[in-house]
Parts: sequence; structure tokens; C-alpha cells
Amino acid sequence: KGGAAFSQRLIRLYVDGTILGDFKYRLQAQVNNSTFHMKDYFVEWSHWKELAVKVGQYKRAFLFENPYNPWDVGAGDYSQISNQLAGISDKDGNVGNGGRDQGLQLQGDLFPAKNDGHRFIHYQLQVMNGQGINTGAKNGRKDFIGSLQVQPVKDLFIGIFGWTGDYVLADGTEVDRNRWAASVKYEHNDWTARFEYAHAQGLLANYQGEGKADGWYATVGIPCTPWLKVYGKYDAYRADKTWDSTKTIYSIIPNFQIHKNLMLQLQYNHVHNRNLEHKDYNELWAELYVRF
Repeated sequence: KGGAAFSQRLIRLYVDGTILGDFKYRLQAQVNNSTFHMKDYFVEWSHWKELAVKVGQYKRAFLFENPYNPWDVGAGDYSQISNQLAGISDKDGNVGNGGRDQGLQLQGDLFPAKNDGHRFIHYQLQVMNGQGINTGAKNGRKDFIGSLQVQPVKDLFIGIFGWTGDYVLADGTEVDRNRWAASVKYEHNDWTARFEYAHAQGLLANYQGEGKADGWYATVGIPCTPWLKVYGKYDAYRADKTWDSTKTIYSIIPNFQIHKNLMLQLQYNHVHNRNLEHKDYNELWAELYVRF
């Protein structure tokens, strides 16, 4: 019912590189129509693969999909659990944070395989403000986020994620956030398969219910030609962890790689939203990505 319209999803400008060989840095700004804001600004000491230390503003270590840039997601938007439970928008009120926060991170890759050199274990540990991007802490508490990923064979990752902390709403209410997720992904020779489940416990923004929510998605990407890759996606989210609150999206998304820096993406969505009186509707999106 929103009708047809053209919209600028985002424009990003960034610079990254290394300093003295051991320090990585990144600065990234974004414009959404008339809104300008900083996305990333961090420096990371990465002398060892087993231990790297990052400080600044960057993605939360929650879900495989959250750190993906929009070009690599394969769809016109992130999954509902990435949006609602990884902090891209978020069910608890910190809207528009892009899955990012400010803080300190330790990460590393352990136990290299003898045959191909891939690392069996990847870990991330974060201490974050909890308020999202471009915002200082609102109380003395911090968010603690962690990820442990196992790569039994090259390009196959099995991950578990945990997040505990809080968020301070505009009226001063402190919202406890306790979340966990379990995920698996495989990406090899341009084939893609991802499945993720996430669960959350925390006060809803409208102060109703117990604050529980969960969701899951499955994405498969099939390379058809050097310039065409087709994704299928099944995406479900339960706003209060009941079937009556479920919103499910079934998507087919061809990606046309016109040039290495130019992509046309079409997307058909069939949406079944049990929260609405008229539960079923269809969407057609077209997006153009340009990078240089």
C-alpha cells in the first residue's frame, strides 16, 4: 500500500589501509537521503593472527550476516533477525544503528590445518557501550558480546553467538538485552548457503509482553553464469515468540553482475504477516549497486 517510489538506499564513502604493517584502520561515512552519519572508525593492531585488538566503532560480533556489506548480502535487505536482533534497527528501540557500536574487541584465528592452512577456530570478544553508533554510554553498564566459530573444513563455518547487556531508551528506561544465536554457512566457488537462528529476551519497545522474540532465515545462492547469481531466501521473525506474531518472507533474487563494480538486483517477495488483517501481499524491488 506504500505505492511505487524511487529511493536512495545509501551512499557510502570509505578509506582503509594499514599503518606500519601492523595496524589496520578504517573510516566510513554514509548518507541516507538527507541523513549523514559516520559508520566505521577504528584502528586494529593485527600483528598476530591469533590475537588482534580493535578499538573504535564497528560491527557487533552477532550473526554471520551482520558484518556483510550490502553488496554481499545477496538480497535487497538484511534478514529480519539481523535487523531486529543484531542491532541494525532493533526491536528494543535503538533505531538506525547499522549493527554497530563503540568499544573494544579481541579476536583471532587458531589452529591452522596442515593441508590447506585454514584455521579451525575463530573467536571474537567485545566490550561495547550498548547505545549504538555515534552515541556515548548512558549508564555504567556495558554490553558483552562473543562469537566462537568452528571451521571443520575450508569454507564451512559453524558459529555460536552470545550477547548480554542493556539499552537506555529516550525516557531513561533501561532495557535488558540477553541474546544468543546459532549459525552455519558455506561459501565456496561462488556458491552460498547460510542458516541462522537467533533468540532474544528483553523488554519490548512498547512495554508489552515478556520481551521474548526469535527468528531464523535460510539463504541459498546459486551461480548460473559468470554474470548471474540467483538467491532464494526464507526469512521468519516472531516479534513476541508466538506463531501469531510471525512475519515470513519468501524471496527470489537474481543478481546481475553487469561489471565487477556494477550490479543490478531484482527481488520478488511474498510476505505472510500474521500481525496484519490482510496477511498476504507481494513486493517487487529493483536495486542498482555501483562501487568504485
